[in-house]
Amino acid sequence: MSENCSHNCSSCGETCASRTMESFRVPLNPQSSVKKVIGVVSGKGGVGKSLVTSLMACKMRARNNRVGILDADITGPSIPKAFGIHGMVGVTGDQLMLPRTTSTGIEILSSNLILEHETDPVIWRGPVVGGVIKQFWSEALWKDIDYMFVDMPPGTGDVPLTVFQTLPVDGIIIVSSPQELVGMIVEKAVKMAQMMNIPVLGLVENMAYMTCPDCGKRLYPFGEGRTADGAKQYGLPMLAQLPIQPELAKKCDEGRLMDIQLPEMGKAVDAVLKCKVRKHE
Repeated sequence: MSENCSHNCSSCGETCASRTMESFRVPLNPQSSVKKVIGVVSGKGGVGKSLVTSLMACKMRARNNRVGILDADITGPSIPKAFGIHGMVGVTGDQLMLPRTTSTGIEILSSNLILEHETDPVIWRGPVVGGVIKQFWSEALWKDIDYMFVDMPPGTGDVPLTVFQTLPVDGIIIVSSPQELVGMIVEKAVKMAQMMNIPVLGLVENMAYMTCPDCGKRLYPFGEGRTADGAKQYGLPMLAQLPIQPELAKKCDEGRLMDIQLPEMGKAVDAVLKCKVRKHE
């Protein structure tokens, strides 16, 4: 501890024995309630992390749970469009943000919903982005949420670190694609989770295969079994293998992702249901 310590860890860059994860934790406002927080992460971009987040939320909502999505991909938000949500969030009399609600009752907060024009770029530095994520958590009215899914940007930088340190994350799902570098991608995400003491619930492989429209045979354009091998290597369950399906992209573009039925997501939903709420130190 520095001799000039102010005991305010949130504004300090020093590393000392008195600094714990609890020092960073940001509380919900007293009017909000979130029972379980699940992060959806990836080691690289373009693997379908936002798609998996959205599908998980839809499946969980279909099981009569109250669901929220905190879109922590501040500079590349895609969640609102997938659900056909446009316009800005509302504000309560207490100046709390009101998440927008999808047609099926999923509550969403995303940077696109606080911009005057959703096509405006978010040109913010790391500390500002981190501050917005904290506000999405602590300065929004999350009413009786059973499962909060946090869609994170790829990598192991500022934003994932902010989420892991400030939100009470109970577990994460790692999304990958069947490419040669998947082993390295998975290993980075797994190691970060271990360093942050956060359980990895399992892996979801997106773009795993496509079905031939003529014969119905499964084709593996990026190779077969790579993600499963990675899961086995790190002792993680394979939660789902999602197909390349033009209908998925079409529904997302039309803002009708909630209409997609993918039974492959069942095992991933079960893993989240079985995930225990952690005691955060």
